Amino acid sequence: TLLSSLGLGTTLTFASSHWLLAWMGLEINTLAIIPLMAQHHHPRAVEATTKYFLTQATAAAVILFAGTTNAWITGVWDMNNVSDPLASTMIIAALALKIGLAPMHFWMPEVLQGLDLLTGLVLSTWQKLAPLALIIQTAQAIDPLLLTALGLMSTLIGGWGGLNQTQLRKILAYSSIAHMGWMIIVLQYAPQLTLIALLTYVFMTSAAFLTLKTSSATKISALATVWSKSPVLATTAALVMLSLGGLPPLTGFMPKWLILQELTKQSLPLIATIMALAALLSLYFYLRLCYAMTLTVSPNTATSTTPWRVQTTQVSFPLALATVMALGLLPIT
Repeated sequence: TLLSSLGLGTTLTFASSHWLLAWMGLEINTLAIIPLMAQHHHPRAVEATTKYFLTQATAAAVILFAGTTNAWITGVWDMNNVSDPLASTMIIAALALKIGLAPMHFWMPEVLQGLDLLTGLVLSTWQKLAPLALIIQTAQAIDPLLLTALGLMSTLIGGWGGLNQTQLRKILAYSSIAHMGWMIIVLQYAPQLTLIALLTYVFMTSAAFLTLKTSSATKISALATVWSKSPVLATTAALVMLSLGGLPPLTGFMPKWLILQELTKQSLPLIATIMALAALLSLYFYLRLCYAMTLTVSPNTATSTTPWRVQTTQVSFPLALATVMALGLLPIT
């Protein structure tokens, strides 16, 4: 029931051109993921669920208020027609809070850290789709300066924030914030690039989360023991991290390349330069993960608990698929 409601909420938002219906889809979506987040009854999971619920409820209320304001002023509930600047600003602020764009990103690392890896995967991929669909539909009505500021802040904060982390889920949360920034920065010039960036982001994040799930690692120190259990997994995981950082010839290079090209074509060289430098910040902490995984031999007295070397019963097909997508899609450019 919960999973189908989760899918239904997002699909409702996709299909709607009416603010009330879109709001309802977001609301169903939020209500469906909350029991999934709290299902382990761990105090941290419950705390993360509460934080998530409060932010999402606030954002949904603001969206409803903005839609009502827009309907009050213009007389239509239609989405393509947000002519009131106040309403459009409120809508983008609420949607930015929903997907965790800086400066509304503070809940994201905290919430992701409290969840298990599969729920975290759902949170950082599927939960981003509905709000992004709304952002793409209303992008033309939003102040371009505001969108650019959101995108730049998100990439910079996503880069800075992840530098000092040792928890893998928080690192992935900051990486998610940075990727969202890349999507938003190019939205007003080429929305199709936003979709490409979203698609590659989903593949790479899925590969990263499923790798951590297979090796049951949640800290950097636990990554140092992965190579002794499954050397191939350690290799592909390092490549997936580099792909997230955006190195050619991996998939992650494609959206960054096309977005920088588009920004240069729109004669915004300064913004393109800042984005490229912010990508270097993110690359640094991905490289730390690669280093811990493939270039260090863990000492004999490993601080992390050594898992049993038994045959895994986990389904490896989604991991294999996501990894292949995250490593080999560059030729489709």
